[in-house]
Amino acid sequence: MQGPAGEARRRESQSIADRVRTIADPIARALGVHVVDVECTGQGQRTLVRVFLDKPGGVNLEDCEQVHVSLGHALDVEDPIAHAYTLEVSSPGLDRPFKRREQYHRALGTPVNLKLRTPINGQWRVIGTLREVRDDGVTLAVEEKRTEQLVQLTWDQIAEGRPQITF
Repeated sequence: MQGPAGEARRRESQSIADRVRTIADPIARALGVHVVDVECTGQGQRTLVRVFLDKPGGVNLEDCEQVHVSLGHALDVEDPIAHAYTLEVSSPGLDRPFKRREQYHRALGTPVNLKLRTPINGQWRVIGTLREVRDDGVTLAVEEKRTEQLVQLTWDQIAEGRPQITF
């Protein structure tokens, strides 16, 4: 159980992450990428701000460098963090969970792995090709016994979604 001090730190970290995202979003768009997530961990001079970027085809080192430099200057001007911190800018990684619905839209036509809040037919996960993203949920094409079955899930049924990585 988290005490009052821990809850206050969590709220402060989220507040910093929200302010950084507000500054980072237009910079990233101008550079042809989008912000997937912003995380803030630690406290005081040990604060670490991580900005995760993506774009169709994936981000490269140059994308991260450009956003890091531009965002670093903007954060120096806006000064949303009252103390020293470390800024990291990177790609979200191949199998990082989806944080926003726009990530589902970008994953259309690709394999995804969805963890469910309650099992369906005894299964806690559904793996299939993302066919549709709707206001109320998603449709997956799931291969069962050499046939393709369409499975519709609401957002309330999905605990976590991520790309399904196969090698």
